[in-house]
Amino acid sequence: MLQTMVLTISIVFGSVLAVNPTLYAAGKTPQNILVLGDSLSGAFGLNSDEGWVALLQQKITSTKYDYRVINASVSGDTTRTGLSRIQSALQTHSPSIVIIALGGNDGLRGLPFNEIENSLTNIIQHCKARGAQILLVGVRLPPNYGPAYNQKFTELYLRLADNFQIPLVAKMLDKVAENRELMQVDGMHPRAKAQPQVMENIWTGLKPLL
Repeated sequence: MLQTMVLTISIVFGSVLAVNPTLYAAGKTPQNILVLGDSLSGAFGLNSDEGWVALLQQKITSTKYDYRVINASVSGDTTRTGLSRIQSALQTHSPSIVIIALGGNDGLRGLPFNEIENSLTNIIQHCKARGAQILLVGVRLPPNYGPAYNQKFTELYLRLADNFQIPLVAKMLDKVAENRELMQVDGMHPRAKAQPQVMENIWTGLKPLL
């Protein structure tokens, strides 16, 4: 009888963990999610708690996932400068997931596409070497750069996602950049009221990794 009760309890408890794995993580140190981005991820022109990264932490907490979001974004960062600091960030924070949201400043400065792709490739490889999962976030430049130039950017991120078999959020500012009311005066950075949509765009790609 006692053995039967123990077995039944074990089965029920195991089923609960399978349905709600966050119960198993209760009391453990949260895993880290590292955001490697530029001003679009750094809440440019806003209070830090209004940016999509802060909103992402709120979303993760409210949905009971046991993760801490660390924002390592730097305004003006390019893929080149992101590469120069990724190893230090990985060593410091030991993230289980890295969100790579770089490339916009490269395009604005007209850096060669092969350099952008090589820098992102190296960033991805460093993250993989540390055992981190990766979410790649694509960028889209202003319309005045022309459809051909933007298409090259699109293809670059698609190619990287395919080569490394990693998830991709193709358009970080989907449903935002097209609406002038959601953009700041500079036309480059989303307003505070647009940040929830940016966060949801990222969440779509991130959730399956949690």
